[in-house]
Amino acid sequence: MSQYPSELLTLIAHLKKLPGVGHKTAERFAFCLLDWPKEDIKKFAYQLDILKERIYPCSICGCLKDNASCTFCDVKLRDPSILCLVSSPRDVYAIEETRAFKGLYHVIGGLLSPLEGRSIEKIALDRLTNRFSEKDIQEVIIALDSTLEGDATALFLKQKLNEIGIQATRLAFGLPMGSSLDFVDYGTLEKAFTGRQTF
Repeated sequence: MSQYPSELLTLIAHLKKLPGVGHKTAERFAFCLLDWPKEDIKKFAYQLDILKERIYPCSICGCLKDNASCTFCDVKLRDPSILCLVSSPRDVYAIEETRAFKGLYHVIGGLLSPLEGRSIEKIALDRLTNRFSEKDIQEVIIALDSTLEGDATALFLKQKLNEIGIQATRLAFGLPMGSSLDFVDYGTLEKAFTGRQTF
């Protein structure tokens, strides 16, 4: 590895910053890029160069957009009475794939984690509070990860929402579709019993 040219070492170091990419994978990616035609490398570099300029978060909801108007804020297309809280813009696209939610979104920008230095103050609550004064929001759906950080953030947000008289619900957690009870972990099974519904 010490024999690699310095530019290649720098490229490997940058690739290692991607989630789930270790040293060996970064090396593979780097050598793969070396095999690309020069024109493809230029297009790739250009795309990376303009990425932050062309794609940026909406100042209202925090979802990603690439033009002046945000489709996720368009009340002509969406139900303005329901607001879904998510931790990152990526979560929005996962929910949209289900076609089950037609309301508005609000990206809070992360989960509470004192160990990693993400405190309550660092979550943009002012933007969220402003939305309640402007819109006729009747229900807020808290759609956060089912982790310690997600649970802590959901509880914190629920308390804040209760203080201003907003009804908050949370996504149900339980058995995956097509699963057998033999293969479900105890935590998931417990959530399934707690969130059971009539049918």
